[in-house]
Amino acid sequence: MTADIQEPGATVVAGEATPVSAPEFALHLDNFEGPFDLLLNLIAKHKLDITEVALSKVTDEFIAHVKAGGPVWDLEQTTSFLLVASTLLDLKAARLLPSGDVEDEEDLALLEARDLLFARLMQYKAFKQVAAVLEQRLAAESKRHPRAVGLEERYAGLLPEVLIGIGLDQFAQLAAKALEPKPVLELSLHHIHAAKVSVREQAALVVERLRRSGSMTFRALCGDSPDRLTTVARFLSLLELFREGAVGFDQVTPLGELTVRWTGDDDTDVDELVTDEFEGAPPEVADVRAVPEQENEHD
Repeated sequence: MTADIQEPGATVVAGEATPVSAPEFALHLDNFEGPFDLLLNLIAKHKLDITEVALSKVTDEFIAHVKAGGPVWDLEQTTSFLLVASTLLDLKAARLLPSGDVEDEEDLALLEARDLLFARLMQYKAFKQVAAVLEQRLAAESKRHPRAVGLEERYAGLLPEVLIGIGLDQFAQLAAKALEPKPVLELSLHHIHAAKVSVREQAALVVERLRRSGSMTFRALCGDSPDRLTTVARFLSLLELFREGAVGFDQVTPLGELTVRWTGDDDTDVDELVTDEFEGAPPEVADVRAVPEQENEHD
């Protein structure tokens, strides 16, 4: 794994874990002997004073280690060493500075630089630990392979058979029907305006039946109505006749059967009993239709 340790605000880039072909670099100092990463951990945990480590000897040993590898040397290990060695060098320089009270901005900057070096050291350690975890996971997952076999027969026998109830010809007909262009839908207006029913004509029919029978139920009067609009027209005609006093209503119980009685004269004309307020267009519509005709006359 590679780790780039940069100044604050820079991006830290971690690469993928790759196997190291070269042997691990180890130190042989007066006060320390072991892997280079162990030295880094000891300094981070304050178990080893950075001022007691001779960085020049560390550098000489690493150069000797690289030369011993011959023409084949690990670029990743070299880059990692340079990063950590430069960090240790800056850290040692900060530790060797005189300590005391902060008197000016330069002393404060030195203290901040020392803390920054420790933070970078911890960051490098964290990347190393994450790289080790990823390497373990890659090694474990490389031993797993997906199951690429079909369904076992004992389970395949549990599946129900797919039954298709049509033959090839019927299937071809359905396919041809699906590919046919859809017909263009046309919005018809014939259902909006219903046929007109004359109230005057229905009144004449009601009067004729009542004069002949004397009284009839409303159900009997409207029993032969072809549609609901005709029934409404006969009901309106009864209201007109009741207003003129030509008929009377009897209803024994609420919402019961309505009986219509003839109370008018036999010689009375139906045109005199029923007005034409339900016939023709409303006055407002008639006036509106008359306006264009008047304009045409002026033109």
